[in-house]
Amino acid sequence: MERLHDPTAGRRRQLFSELWVLLAALFAAVAIVSRREVLLAAPLLFLTIFGAARLWDRRVFHGVFYYRRFTPRRAFVGETVELTVEVENRKFLPVGWLCLTDQLPDGLLRCDREVSDDEEATPNELYEVFALRWHERLRKRYQIECQARGCFRLGPAHFSAGDVFGISKSRARDPNMDWLIVYPNVYPIEAFGLPSTDPFGDAKARQRMFEDPLRVVGVRDYRHGDGFRRIHWKATARRQQLQSKVYEPAASHSLMLCLNIATLGQPWRGTIPEVLEHLVSVTASLAQYAIEQRYAVGVLVNSSVPNSKQAIKVPPGRSPQQLTRLLEALAVVTPLATSSIEQLLTAESPRLPQGATLVLVTAAVSESLAATLFHLCRAGRQVVVITLARSLPDPMLYEHVLVYHLPPGGFTLSVAAPSDAEVAAA
Repeated sequence: MERLHDPTAGRRRQLFSELWVLLAALFAAVAIVSRREVLLAAPLLFLTIFGAARLWDRRVFHGVFYYRRFTPRRAFVGETVELTVEVENRKFLPVGWLCLTDQLPDGLLRCDREVSDDEEATPNELYEVFALRWHERLRKRYQIECQARGCFRLGPAHFSAGDVFGISKSRARDPNMDWLIVYPNVYPIEAFGLPSTDPFGDAKARQRMFEDPLRVVGVRDYRHGDGFRRIHWKATARRQQLQSKVYEPAASHSLMLCLNIATLGQPWRGTIPEVLEHLVSVTASLAQYAIEQRYAVGVLVNSSVPNSKQAIKVPPGRSPQQLTRLLEALAVVTPLATSSIEQLLTAESPRLPQGATLVLVTAAVSESLAATLFHLCRAGRQVVVITLARSLPDPMLYEHVLVYHLPPGGFTLSVAAPSDAEVAAA
């Protein structure tokens, strides 16, 4: 809980200016000189009320704390979360009225707003008026509907308060931010027309046996081609002959999901929001399926991390939190591209684990992207392409790449696949 910060000190709005105080004092002085006690009551009452209002106004935000939280802090599109707002007065001076205004970002909707609410408040605005006694805490709960995917920021909150006489009014703000992450929709991969078994090719044929360098199970005689780090020096000294370590074999099932956010061939040509959301949902669904099949799954997107120019990247992993990391990374995807998908694939491919399969989810496959995929296949990479385009620009790519064409109307979302003319123009 944070204390409210009052940025309007010395700039408060008052109903009566200092001139009224001087007039009241002058009127009181005249009443005293003329010895008319009846006329003295009005200016003294005004000065008393004005002084109390000034003192009240200067101390109204002192000891006032504001706190809000989402429960839960992560949700999927279409779900409803609870937003709890608390205001506490930690002083003996009561707060006659405290007006809260907090703006909800686009994509979040307050679904419990009644028609009788203040007309000045919009459906995306939290507008409440509190009256706090001494050392009192008030709590308000709202039902917030998540209408879109994203990482939403709530804050800062703005407050206005004053005395019970209505003479002055002050403003304050709470600079703290709260975050809500809304995951993309996840569906069974059969909903996209993908096979439910081995959608990335024959798993048994692609399963390669690698050795885990952290697990040494024995030694053997040195063979030509063994690396310098493989030599077991203690066994070599014991036997007076070069000995090499024998590592425990481990099956590698690494999968890197690569999302191309360009919906019209090139990012600078603009974007189709419905197609982008469709691609993100496909990637999220593939991530969940691969995690369930015990793949080491990662994600790579040519979109930027919030407040950064770095591309979104989650290395492949099998930890219990890996699916959460993948969904969080896909939740923050925006139409703003950091680079072309061709440049990103070329730069990141050498850093991927050996034997990792690249699964590219894209709306269209341009000539340059097809050439990049062909070079990755020549380099020994297993590549799978999931696209909305009706055809690939290079038919020879079918011989090296497993390609899935998602039907335009075969899914819950209504999306329009890029035409062949758009693909050719890209």
